[in-house]
Amino acid sequence: MKTTLCIMLTAIGISLNGQNLEITPENGKSFLLGKLSLEAFAHESYKSWYAQGYKDYEVDDRLVNQFTDTLAQCRLQLFLGTWCGDSRREVPRIIKILEEARFPMERLDIIALDRRKGWYKRSPGGEEQGKNIIKVPTLVFLMDGKEINRIVESPKKSLEKDMEAILNGNSYIPNYADNRP
Repeated sequence: MKTTLCIMLTAIGISLNGQNLEITPENGKSFLLGKLSLEAFAHESYKSWYAQGYKDYEVDDRLVNQFTDTLAQCRLQLFLGTWCGDSRREVPRIIKILEEARFPMERLDIIALDRRKGWYKRSPGGEEQGKNIIKVPTLVFLMDGKEINRIVESPKKSLEKDMEAILNGNSYIPNYADNRP
């Protein structure tokens, strides 16, 4: 049974890679799909944009220090597309801010969504269901299991300013606010 499954997956261009899948559609451009760990961004196909974006971003430490304690109480869900320019720009920045804030990364769920017709913005585990994920990246902030807010596609001011507003209870309406559940 396992052998048959592996042969079937290989035949349709899907390779298993830990918890996630790497899809290579007909155009030959691979993308990740499903739950990811940070190690996924070390893969040759993704590390150039991830590493460069991470290295180039300057974190506003002053603002991060204002929300570090509250952030640590949250669970975060980061929905992205490794095929998406906005995700390629924002995800390395988000991760760098979280690391600067000493966020417990086991409280971060990273979910890569599909781009193929019929599967667009879906994941194999269905983590996006009921969350109205229309644009990526979408960073969802959860407190006690309930969404308190989200950053959609790009920050309104800066990632740090938007996070500070969300985490300190200031008024914040994300881009595409009508996409909230």
